[in-house]
Amino acid sequence: MEHGEMMKCGACGCAHHKAFPVLVVLFGLTFLLHALGYLTEGFVAVTWPVLVLAAGALKLGRCKCC
Repeated sequence: MEHGEMMKCGACGCAHHKAFPVLVVLFGLTFLLHALGYLTEGFVAVTWPVLVLAAGALKLGRCKCC
């Protein structure tokens, strides 16, 4: 599929569009694993801002098909 070509359902086929949902899942998993005792407070304190910044950077770097 060429860059910017729309799929039959009307959604863009660019690979970077899957990155934002993956970051949302990772964000949720970070807090879930912390609540279950698998992640330390320090790890969560560093990880969640990084995930939010990555999501924001993805939104800034939109492709022309968006």
